Amino acid sequence: MNTAERFLLDVPDLWREVDLSGEELAAVRAKALAATSDPREKARINDMVRQGREVARAARRHGALLATGTATLYDDGLFLAYGMVFAVSTPQGSELTLPVLSAQLGAGGDATPKDRVVTSVELPHAGTAARVTGTETARLTGDVEVRLLTMHTMVPVPERPGDFLAVTLASPNLPLRAEVYDLFDAITSTFRFVSADGEAAPEGTAPGR
Repeated sequence: MNTAERFLLDVPDLWREVDLSGEELAAVRAKALAATSDPREKARINDMVRQGREVARAARRHGALLATGTATLYDDGLFLAYGMVFAVSTPQGSELTLPVLSAQLGAGGDATPKDRVVTSVELPHAGTAARVTGTETARLTGDVEVRLLTMHTMVPVPERPGDFLAVTLASPNLPLRAEVYDLFDAITSTFRFVSADGEAAPEGTAPGR
């Protein structure tokens, strides 16, 4: 039977597996600032870009297996979003239930988000997975705090009980809540495990409720 050797996740064309704290993000910032004369909008752009840099740095610090994102200027404003995949193992003798998952997953804020939703989803290529969504307040550094729309999806690793890959997607574009979550769901739905011979690995099983 095939076993999972690696994973694949499709992201939109404008998303790239790059360091968003580098030249590309600086160029997008300059273009966005040039497109507006509103001081408040300029301040918002600068704040979002700073958040983008810190999110990318935090992903690297926490050992993300994949870090991708976009900083795209549209006619109606700047859109920032980030995607990360982390390896998670359940401690021996414990069970990763959905309530435990809800308590543990998060971007680092002290309080549970009021809009947090814990559920399970069916991924077309990876089976049943647990999902947590909510607006989280994350402290990225000592003086940088950011509110993010987040979606965490825990995908069981085939034939490795207790091991999961956490697909985390986040965006500071709070007014676009519905559109952002639709996009995040579409991206996560492309997740699949691939075996060494390039074939799809068998589906895992969901964390217990």
